[in-house]
Amino acid sequence: MIQVHNLVKKFGDFTAVNNISFTVEAGEIFAFLGPNGAGKTTTIKMLTTLLHPTSGKIELDGLDPTIHQYQARRTFGIVFQDPSLDSEQTAYENMELHAVLYKVSRKVRAERIEQLLKRFELWERRDDYVKTFSGGMKRRLEIARGFLHTPKILFLDEPTLGLDPQTRNQLWTHVKHLNETQKTTVFLTTHYMDEADRVAHRIAIIDHGGIVAQGTSQQLKQQTGSESLEQAFLALTGSSIRDESATSADQMRQVAKMWSPRR
Repeated sequence: MIQVHNLVKKFGDFTAVNNISFTVEAGEIFAFLGPNGAGKTTTIKMLTTLLHPTSGKIELDGLDPTIHQYQARRTFGIVFQDPSLDSEQTAYENMELHAVLYKVSRKVRAERIEQLLKRFELWERRDDYVKTFSGGMKRRLEIARGFLHTPKILFLDEPTLGLDPQTRNQLWTHVKHLNETQKTTVFLTTHYMDEADRVAHRIAIIDHGGIVAQGTSQQLKQQTGSESLEQAFLALTGSSIRDESATSADQMRQVAKMWSPRR
């Protein structure tokens, strides 16, 4: 469903993603893990047409998203790290707008919205403005919206960041159910190792822009002689604290240099 071959992304002299390759099978839940600034979000942005690769090849359900952007976008849904809901609309209006944008037919639109809002326990709040929702409710709504146009792939970029354990557990229960019943391929990033350990079929770990290990959670534990996925992750990436803001600032400086007028 997802094929990545020798993917590279450079911002001037800085290499954010360095020659990575991996595949994600149809119906698989695939976790893409790494420390801050390792290249996770840059990779997702290339997969979802928001960034153009420097080199390498991507295929989403057989489509090259660098060439067939519109067609590729219709194959996936995405939940970003940052909120993307319209707080001045109701939950139902947010869902309906998404349905219109993705050309979900009128025949199935209402039924699909009701089904998903009930699945994510938001049906009773469908007519309430999103600005009145808690953080967990907003996240549930965003993920429900991501499934609305029945995408073949759902990208989740740290969807549970800042949520309490009960809400996190509930979200993954819903995602696993839809993955199993609709065979939706899920590509996720998270800093919660317990989530990846519990829900992912396979895991890739990226560090300093390169993939350092791939396999099931059990395989990664065996490879590093670790008792937990968190221990395996630290064994593969080190225990020093990463400064994501410094990496982001470096990227921005390189982008600015690329676009600055030549003298």
